[in-house]
Amino acid sequence: MVDLRADVLVLGAGIVGVSAALHLQQRGRDVVLVDKHGMAGEETSYGNAGLIECSSVFPYMFPRDLRQILRYASNCTAEAHYHVDALSTVLPWLWHYFRASSPEGAMRSARAALPLIARSLVEHEALIDAAGVPDLLRRTGWIKLFRSQASLAKSVADLERAREFAGVEGDVLDTAAIAIREPHLSGPFAGAIYWPAPGFVPDPGRLTKAYAELFVRNGGRLFAADARTLEQAPHGWRIKDASGQAVKARESVVALGPWSDLVFAPLGYNIPLGIKRGYHQHFAARGNAVLNHPILDADRGYLLAPMNRGIRLTTGAEFACRDAPPTPVQIARTLPVARSLFPLGDAVDAKPWMGARPCLPDMLPVIGRAPRHPGLWFDFGHQHHGLTLGPATGRLLAEMMTGETPFADPAPFAVERFG
Repeated sequence: MVDLRADVLVLGAGIVGVSAALHLQQRGRDVVLVDKHGMAGEETSYGNAGLIECSSVFPYMFPRDLRQILRYASNCTAEAHYHVDALSTVLPWLWHYFRASSPEGAMRSARAALPLIARSLVEHEALIDAAGVPDLLRRTGWIKLFRSQASLAKSVADLERAREFAGVEGDVLDTAAIAIREPHLSGPFAGAIYWPAPGFVPDPGRLTKAYAELFVRNGGRLFAADARTLEQAPHGWRIKDASGQAVKARESVVALGPWSDLVFAPLGYNIPLGIKRGYHQHFAARGNAVLNHPILDADRGYLLAPMNRGIRLTTGAEFACRDAPPTPVQIARTLPVARSLFPLGDAVDAKPWMGARPCLPDMLPVIGRAPRHPGLWFDFGHQHHGLTLGPATGRLLAEMMTGETPFADPAPFAVERFG
């Protein structure tokens, strides 16, 4: 069987891989997009809050407050849950996460990520326009809701810090202003912050598929194969499908999100990739109730988003082995509280969906060349911001691979930072 040929293999057809493939294609590369499903947007990119979060300029670092740490350690919160039998695997990574989350480390990560965050919405806007799906971007912003004066005051201080650091805008809402924006919410609120700039995607999986369809319309190819069959070949890289058909290319990009270790670990790279699992479930709204914005109930640790499929209830982080069976206890914990906030009706989904966020301890992705393997590139580890950053990091990677001047300094994202 004769090998198919291409310039670049991109492994992984989530939002990160599809975006990288599109940016390489725009620069004249013949790209084959490889995914085990043979289609895009079937895994992590399907399930998230749908936010293109150009206002989140400070990454999600490990808490430094002892009371909060002890609260999470109790394993009874909605924000965080862990599997006791996974602690031997999870705790070493959490220690690296804690160390990287010092005030100095957090600010280093924020400065490094800021050029990517700043370009996140404009890069999506360009791809959405090219893909012809303007209905998949809403300019509603989102609301962060607070039950206590203390948490509201802390977030207002964070807003002022973000405004000074990066010009981020936000409006502080009292209970009357909350009711104007969201008349169907109920509860004792201390206040809220409205973030006007972020875009909202009411169907993240569909957006990823629309980008993949644009890639195919422009001459790209999708190829169903297991990334673990990737092998180094003379003058490049080779991957084959279940029938034995192979594709060979000069270069290969690992954009497999939480499964990236299936490729980099056998090649000898010791990259501290951690997993934060998360869950969502869709519900109908009762009566004529309407949710106008994504709403984060900050003191209760869940988010409601008005998706095309229904109101999506999303959870915080679960620390467990990536492939362990689902344990959607956070959905069960938050659903009664969510029903008291907004009139949720029957479940649209038969059971909660589970996904996995790929995270590095410094909450920055790995983007760049694999130092010991010519023609191999990395683009993974986008933590909570895969949807947000996919097109921006795809552009940065494509610029690096094609010899253009990168729009952002790539040094903070190099794999060499891990030794």
